[in-house]
Amino acid sequence: METRRYDPDRDSSSLWGLKERFEGELGGLGGDEKADTYDDKLDEDYRERYLDWAAWCVEHDSKCIAVADAEGKELAGYVFVLPEELSMIWDAGVVNELYVGEAHRGSGLVDDLLDAAFACVEAQDLPLDRVALDVDPDNGPANGVYQRHGFEPWGELLMREH
Repeated sequence: METRRYDPDRDSSSLWGLKERFEGELGGLGGDEKADTYDDKLDEDYRERYLDWAAWCVEHDSKCIAVADAEGKELAGYVFVLPEELSMIWDAGVVNELYVGEAHRGSGLVDDLLDAAFACVEAQDLPLDRVALDVDPDNGPANGVYQRHGFEPWGELLMREH
C-alpha cells in the first residue's frame, strides 16, 4: 500500500470517516465522560470546519496530509502534519494526527505514514529541528510505535475547562 498526498476534492469524505474513528478511539481511552465529549463534537458543523481546515493546510503545504488508499473508495489511514506556518506553536514540526484503520494495523502502514510525515517536516524551515506530537499515555500501541520511531517524553500537556 502506497501513501500519497491528500486531495480534498477526492478524499474528504473518506478522511472524515477516518477522523470520526480516530476521535472515537481517543474518547474511548478515558471512560464514558471523555467518550461522550469526543462523540458530541462530531456534528456536521465540526465536519465542515475540520475539512475546511484540512483544505487550508494543504493549500499552504501540499505534503502536510498523506493518505493511504485501501481497496475500494475508502482510505486505510492518514497522517496530518501542521504546515510550516504553524510550526511556532511547538517550535517544531508537529504531527497533528496519525490514524490507521483497524483492518490495516500491523501491516507496516503506520511506518509509511510516519515516513511521509518526516519527509514533510524535513522540508520545513523550523525554529528547532525536532518533531512533536501528542499521544494519550493510555494508548499503549501508539506509544510503542512512537518510541520505536525515536520519540521520547517531553513535558506533559495539561488541560482545564473554561
